[in-house]
Amino acid sequence: MVHVYGTTVDNETRCTHYHTDLDIIAIKFKCCDKYYPCIHCHNEAETHSAEQWPAHTFTNTKAVLCGVCRYEMTIQTYMQATHCPQCQSQFNSRCRLHYPYYFEVDQ
Repeated sequence: MVHVYGTTVDNETRCTHYHTDLDIIAIKFKCCDKYYPCIHCHNEAETHSAEQWPAHTFTNTKAVLCGVCRYEMTIQTYMQATHCPQCQSQFNSRCRLHYPYYFEVDQ
């Protein structure tokens, strides 16, 4: 089973910073190869700066975890989805606003 670091508040990867019913994903950070629910959890636990995943890795790097079923998906799959492709749990659409923290995207 994949371990999720940070200040999680339940077993579906919600954290003290983001904990609505739809906040069910964790991101594997490129810099440390660890899953965290959000950038704030990462920054509170680590002494290094977060690094973005380069765009060329989006299709072949599994770096997003569904907290409901623990399905690991590629960055591209996640960015194109509104629901988990495995269990159909809905994702928070507002997470798109935070992509620049995690992924190399045009702003």
